[in-house]
Amino acid sequence: MTAPAPVLTDLTGTWTLDPAHTRIGFAARHAMVTTVRGQFNAVQGALELDGANPTASTASVTIETASFDTGVADRDGHVKSADLLDVEQFPTITFVSTGAKLGKDEDSYVLSGDLTIRGVTRPVELAITFEGSSKDPFGNVRAGFTGTTSISRKEFGLTYNAVLETGGVLISDKVKIELDVSAIKSS
Repeated sequence: MTAPAPVLTDLTGTWTLDPAHTRIGFAARHAMVTTVRGQFNAVQGALELDGANPTASTASVTIETASFDTGVADRDGHVKSADLLDVEQFPTITFVSTGAKLGKDEDSYVLSGDLTIRGVTRPVELAITFEGSSKDPFGNVRAGFTGTTSISRKEFGLTYNAVLETGGVLISDKVKIELDVSAIKSS
């Protein structure tokens, strides 16, 4: 027998992102022939969920830029350098929601907010899906969300690139952002 699906009002409260079970990933085209994927390994954040009025819910997330990871040390070092993320001068990326609206179905939402990278803040919209909630073996109530958006690197001052001999560029301007969030209810 499966447990009944939670009603949104059950989600009302303050939630803290679980960094061990949350992934902020990205994907960008490389040399115009393949996609490089990676993630940020240090993330923290909070959600204020309003189950009675989900569009009044809020989110704030902080990502440590030095936690950038594609699995290739040389590439990661270059992206962390002043050419791109400049982690020495800009140690964090932040997202603060500014609004929410219902999406295509009862478990989807569009979360609007301000994304700040390299000191540049731009509005973005994230397509968010509520994946469910449950009590874990340690007694914590968890909720899961997935999300996606795309950004232009240039809009955030990430302009480094190299022209290829065959035409085109080394790194695409468009970067896809992928979220897998596990949040623990704290109140």
